[in-house]
Amino acid sequence: MMRRSLSVALGAALLMAAGAAVPAERIGYLAPGSFDILGVLPPAPVPGDPRYDADRRVFRHTRRLLGTPRGDMAVNDVQRAPAAMLQDYGCALGISLTPDRVPLTIAVIEKASLDTNAQKDRAKDFYKRSRPFLIDRGAVCQPRDKLARTWDYPSGHTTGSWTWALILADLAPDHAAAILARGRAFGQSRAVCGAHNASAVEAGWMTADVTMAAVRTTPAFQNDLAAARAEFAAARREAGAPDVARCAAEHALVGQRIY
Repeated sequence: MMRRSLSVALGAALLMAAGAAVPAERIGYLAPGSFDILGVLPPAPVPGDPRYDADRRVFRHTRRLLGTPRGDMAVNDVQRAPAAMLQDYGCALGISLTPDRVPLTIAVIEKASLDTNAQKDRAKDFYKRSRPFLIDRGAVCQPRDKLARTWDYPSGHTTGSWTWALILADLAPDHAAAILARGRAFGQSRAVCGAHNASAVEAGWMTADVTMAAVRTTPAFQNDLAAARAEFAAARREAGAPDVARCAAEHALVGQRIY
């Protein structure tokens, strides 16, 4: 009997250990089913739609930017890890930061991004629009086979980078214009890259905008943002400035007219 009890206890312990090894499900601020982007986002363009024709013109027009400094910026903007994002928003913020300096800030952005990305995925799966290089021939700044496995509308990179821009603008309102301009350039980089149509970039901005409008109403987000704001203010007082020459070059590229 004692041996059987020990076996049961050992089995229970192993189950608990196995359960502890499984990461908890990552959830955002919005309750499931509380928001649906399909009720807000315009439908993806289809043949015969003037936006469809405009997308094709933009794709063909922007192929000439690959291999230029703006094309290099588009390649850089493919990276979305927190360290890369902080570096890329550094000139707009006027400071150099790393994730270890602002963990609460990273946490609130990543949690809100779960909501904006979930809505982006819902729209992608609903509209199933092909990427531009599958419609017209042209160079792309990322591997085609990987891109072709997912849909075009809305742009995920744009949705994510605009989520970053909106929250960073909340944390540093005195730099909001520069932050949002850099966020706009992130989205346009997807068209320069050839990974997304212009309409998918615009849909990414809208997806982040309207989803974040819902996220901002949640007490959990408001509490987390308040903590991040205090952390970010302290980090700004201690952080160094980014490279002046790099920022001047970036500023010129952000202001470049793409289409």
